[in-house]
Amino acid sequence: MRTLIIIFILLFQFEGNSQTTISGKVLDNKKLPIPGANVYLDGTYDGATSDENGLFKFETSEEGTQKLIVSFLSYETKTLELDVVNMKDLVITLKDDVSALDAVVITAGTFEANDNSKVSVLNSLDVVTTASALGDVLGAIQTLPGTSTNAEDGRLFVRGGRAEETQIFIDGIRVFTPYTPTAGNTPTRGRYSPFLFDGITFSTGGYSAEYGQALSSVLLLNTIDEPDQEKTDIGLMTVGATLGNTQKWEKSSLSVNASYINLAPYLEAFDDRNDWQSPYEGAQGEAVFRLKTNSGLFKFYTAFDAVNFELTQPDINQPDGFDFKLKNNNLYANTSYHGVLGESWAMTTGLSYTRSNSDLGVETADITNTEQSIHAKLKLKKRFGNRVKVQFGAEKFLTNFEESFSDGDINATYGYDNNITAGFVETDVMFSKSLALKVGLRADYSQLFKQTDVAPRVSLAYKTGKKSQVSLAYGTFFQNPTSEVLKFNTNLRPQNTDHYIFNYQYVNNGKILRAEAYRKTYDNLVKFTGDFPNFESDYSSSGDGYAQGIDLFWRDNTGIKNVDYWVSYSYLDTERDHRNFLESATPNFATKHNLSVVGKYWIEDWKSQAGFSYTYSSGRPYNNPNTDDFLAERTKSFNNLSLNWAYLLDEQKILYFSVNNVLGFKNVNGYQYANTPNANGNFDRQTLRPAQDQFFFIGFFWTISENGTDNQLDNL
Repeated sequence: MRTLIIIFILLFQFEGNSQTTISGKVLDNKKLPIPGANVYLDGTYDGATSDENGLFKFETSEEGTQKLIVSFLSYETKTLELDVVNMKDLVITLKDDVSALDAVVITAGTFEANDNSKVSVLNSLDVVTTASALGDVLGAIQTLPGTSTNAEDGRLFVRGGRAEETQIFIDGIRVFTPYTPTAGNTPTRGRYSPFLFDGITFSTGGYSAEYGQALSSVLLLNTIDEPDQEKTDIGLMTVGATLGNTQKWEKSSLSVNASYINLAPYLEAFDDRNDWQSPYEGAQGEAVFRLKTNSGLFKFYTAFDAVNFELTQPDINQPDGFDFKLKNNNLYANTSYHGVLGESWAMTTGLSYTRSNSDLGVETADITNTEQSIHAKLKLKKRFGNRVKVQFGAEKFLTNFEESFSDGDINATYGYDNNITAGFVETDVMFSKSLALKVGLRADYSQLFKQTDVAPRVSLAYKTGKKSQVSLAYGTFFQNPTSEVLKFNTNLRPQNTDHYIFNYQYVNNGKILRAEAYRKTYDNLVKFTGDFPNFESDYSSSGDGYAQGIDLFWRDNTGIKNVDYWVSYSYLDTERDHRNFLESATPNFATKHNLSVVGKYWIEDWKSQAGFSYTYSSGRPYNNPNTDDFLAERTKSFNNLSLNWAYLLDEQKILYFSVNNVLGFKNVNGYQYANTPNANGNFDRQTLRPAQDQFFFIGFFWTISENGTDNQLDNL
């Protein structure tokens, strides 16, 4: 009897531990088998790996409803929740992981320049080691296709647009006065040091609905999220000095940077074509404070600079020259926060304040103006899995401009308020690793014009192979006229343009090729009578125009040992009827052909990095009053070869040399004609040349850091 009981118990235990077979096949979205996929029951050791035919099979003692997990690299993990008795002969299809590095990226009109992007044409090191840039972020951007060379100006002219049509943002918040003021025929520079930025996005067109009030382009600068260590940077230069320091704590950090520039010693050694009563002098200070919270990152960025100079420039209409003096103080403060609100929700918000005050002396006239601007922004983002992302938000731009003019018995005060409220919504859809779509809509209400403008945006990208893809983009863009016009007349309309872009991109092991064709049409451009906008000018929004062309970019940093180079070429065909134009014509800031070649070579034995930058652009239009044709003649072509050399005295000390226009090309910026004809009935002219044909720079840079190895090579 006892034996029968034991047998019964054993039989019962055997029945209770009976095994269930789980089987099936793993396929991709093309119904092809996926070998090596991991298949297992969640929370158990029961599982298997699919074979070369995608088949899998294993046994389990689990019962009831269980979770079957199926995963494989570069595919989205799939979970099936079924009763184990129904897990037989399953057919499981895995979707491509759209977040994988080889997934398609929308690239039409956009250049990434950072270290974290999937596809970056430049990185943070490149931006500041370009020989012709002379330490200016904007100078490095001008080596990319889509930009036109205006050596006497220095600002960004993008795809047939004026410099005012490119807007600059820091951490997503608008910068209203991004350039240092300067005299005519003298290039400006960006106000902000490259030392505090590590991410740059340069959009030459077709950009996100998040950004408005920019007809041609946006440049996005992102400050460093987290410094790696505490350090002090010291710089001594032929034109001034710099000092920077970073302090780091458990959840916060502070970086400060200061610089002082005085051209007086340099001008004593290298005289230029101007007569300087008070050479250019500028002081600048910047600071970034960062604070990590439990769910996000708070940043506060501020920058202050002061500029002062006085000079007399050659002028064909004034034998004693043209007198000009300027004092400018500029303050910019920016606070931003990016954080997670909850599962799949994120928020970005920010606020900026700008105050720029200028005192100008133009011959006998005194002009004082003050511009105050505020930008407030709130953006929310929601993710629906890996494939759908929706973002929406609102922002407000507030600008107050006041100016006073005094010249003898003439005294006048004038200005304007420009308030714009905007909202935007945008959806990103990743259909697969090979197909992505971005659709957006933006609306701007101008209180000044009592008008609402609606701007649709759409971009599409398709991966044509493992290493190549194509992108399309379309967008409508609006921008209010600038202060040079609005301070005299506000009875106008927002200017607008439509962008059409086709982009091809190929990326392979350190090599990247981009080719882009575009078409832009302009409407409601500002027109006025007279040589310059003034009280007596007649104004209208009747201008129009177009711009079209092809941009090419090639970079290779692996083909030749220790050599990194890129080549940019742009072809631009554009005409406008705007400002005081007599008819539609190519504007004098547009160049038909632009070529940039940048190269860098690391010499290990010499502990040196040598670099060069060559820029070519075809002649620019100018108007000759001795002919009946308007803007029909062209200057000579522009050429510039610049060299630089950084020598490591030791790991943290660098001696740096650079020469701009080393071959001394006699470039021409344009011509100035006399106001009245000579005895023969012709208008005499003088050639507008750069103030100096060459610029020489020597600097010593020393970094004192915790690890004892960091240096400023990436900032030179």
